[in-house]
Amino acid sequence: MLKRALFAAAAVCLSTAALSAGVASADPSPGRGPLTLAVYGDSPYGRAAYAPGGQTADVAELQKTPAFIDTVNADPSVSEVVHVGDIHSGKDFCTLAWDQQIATDWQGFQKPLVYTPGDNEWADCHKATSASSPGEGGGFYSGGVLDYIGTSGITTDPSQCVDYACGDPLANLALVRQLFFAHPGQTLGSGTLSVVSQADAYDRNHPADAQYAENVVWEQRDVVFVTINVPGGSNNDADPWYKAATASPAQTTEAANRTAADIRWLHSAFALAGAQHAKGVVVVAQADMWDLDGKTPSHLTNYKPILDEIAADTTAFRRPVLMFNGDSHLYRSDNPLSPTAPCVGENDPATGGSVCSRDPNGSAWTEQPYYDVANFHRVTVHGSTFPLEWLKLTVDPDANYKTTGTTFGPFSWQRMPQPQL
Repeated sequence: MLKRALFAAAAVCLSTAALSAGVASADPSPGRGPLTLAVYGDSPYGRAAYAPGGQTADVAELQKTPAFIDTVNADPSVSEVVHVGDIHSGKDFCTLAWDQQIATDWQGFQKPLVYTPGDNEWADCHKATSASSPGEGGGFYSGGVLDYIGTSGITTDPSQCVDYACGDPLANLALVRQLFFAHPGQTLGSGTLSVVSQADAYDRNHPADAQYAENVVWEQRDVVFVTINVPGGSNNDADPWYKAATASPAQTTEAANRTAADIRWLHSAFALAGAQHAKGVVVVAQADMWDLDGKTPSHLTNYKPILDEIAADTTAFRRPVLMFNGDSHLYRSDNPLSPTAPCVGENDPATGGSVCSRDPNGSAWTEQPYYDVANFHRVTVHGSTFPLEWLKLTVDPDANYKTTGTTFGPFSWQRMPQPQL
């Protein structure tokens, strides 16, 4: 079924020749009954020890990760797992050892795992300010010189960097692809879930799109799922690497090319959903494209092309589109593409008030005030702090729920905090 629909969508964006190599039905348990997924992200957080800066280690979440995985495995209704990105904290170093540890831990999932990268594991690896505030272990320009966070303190010697490739974002994204996307079309964890990767089904008019192996699409229970690599931190385009005065050509080229590929991939997924007469679409990305994070609205500008595409495709699709993101850490359920939609969320520990109250009039729509799309809903998953938590998403193709804080069209969900962890 997926193969036929993808061939029908080929004239829009996808290459027929590429599809013939490995497209198959994505649903390992076909049927009309509900499908249940575990969705989580921004985990495990923590911090590496760094003696020159007086920084002690915090690996509590990493140590609890196997037990957390066991709680997902213990739920017989869960068919697969989705991780929305950020496999370590924005205050933790970007190292080969950490990424390898996560890859090893994820082998413990007894379900297929779909993962989309977050900013902390690649786009923000360059960030640091001083030895006492080593951040992600990258570096910073000082007096025209690029200083790195070294194993023994600040250094200009790249061989002494604490980070993989001295925090270079492109090298760290390449590492993520090497460890987690070495076999495009295969998921992580265990079990069977066939997904179609942009590495195999890219638009032949844009052959460079083949590098985005992390972007995948699959279809289950009359719903099309699509992931796109959209990192927090303003889409890797508003924070110049290593605190340079301006963004480098490498940075601006990366952001522009990936954004264009994301847009083509999104459009092809919606074309598939339309050809398939799908009951809904689920979009997965790491960035909270409506969260100012204490910055000015201009910090969100670089997300606008992606939001334009989501808004246009959702409007044309006319059926429910549900988006999951992480990045801002606090659970939130709303429609930020509508100026009148309500918001439900957990309390912000920093203020004691609801996360929704961080926005004027309680609506993230005011941060990106360009749209009015009623058939869209967004959920931000809780992350980064104890208790560890996953979201239990149920897809029922025969349901048509009213829009509430926990239901939307064929979708319903509930938070699954793990207090014992």
